Amino acid sequence: MTAQRIDGKAVATQVTEAVRLAVAERLSAGKRAPAIAFILVGDDPASASYVRGKKRACEQTGVRALSVELPADIAEDALLAVIDRLNADAAVDGILLQLPLPAHLPPQPLLERIDPAKDVDGLHPYNVGRLACRMPLSRPCTPRGVMTLLAAYGIDPTGRKAVVVGASNLVGRPQALELMLARATVTVCHRATLDLADEVARADILVVAAGEPNLIKGAWIKPGATVIDVGINRLADGSLCGDVEFEAASQRAAFITPVPGGVGPMTIASLMQNILEAAERRDPA
Repeated sequence: MTAQRIDGKAVATQVTEAVRLAVAERLSAGKRAPAIAFILVGDDPASASYVRGKKRACEQTGVRALSVELPADIAEDALLAVIDRLNADAAVDGILLQLPLPAHLPPQPLLERIDPAKDVDGLHPYNVGRLACRMPLSRPCTPRGVMTLLAAYGIDPTGRKAVVVGASNLVGRPQALELMLARATVTVCHRATLDLADEVARADILVVAAGEPNLIKGAWIKPGATVIDVGINRLADGSLCGDVEFEAASQRAAFITPVPGGVGPMTIASLMQNILEAAERRDPA
């Protein structure tokens, strides 16, 4: 068996085009373009690169992107004041605080200061709570992207055994909630899991977001499983790899995401969906 590769770039292009058409329809109806404010603290090269990628997606879809670039030594109170100003700005539909932040800035109270209606990352406890209560509003971008990939390839989680490796607030926990909402039977694995290989071997749908290169061995994969590798790691030789042994896993799985080109493009595409939906909720008429 050789797994079919799940083409995240192609699916993301379809999602982005759908958002572009919806934004164009808004404009033709006399509405304003959806707008997002990116808050970038400091000059971390990786963070700046991520924001540039998101801005390119905004250009492609017609979403208006605003940049708020702040010095690395900004005080917490000053950053909270910036968030408050954007919360009160009627022209802004979404606010994205780019992580990670400098060490002196605690991310959680800052993320919680964002108006849940403008939380297009889906990380505010209110939005995660709505997902847990089966009433999703703004959905965390990467888990939403994973669910979009599954749907695009006709992979129905209903009644399937799903295993999520990684329990972060960013991916693992909301991913488990998304899969539960889709009526899968879900197990979440983490650092205290006693027999990771055994848990993985039971998975019909495996989502790995651990941040450890090649953590999941190909021999562990259940024949015919769907493998979604969220991890992206840079090795000493400069190459990229995921959290799953790709080649070995491809010989056992039915579907698998490559790294790069799998889940990554879907995160930004999902962000565009969230921005559009936030704008539609704010001025639906």
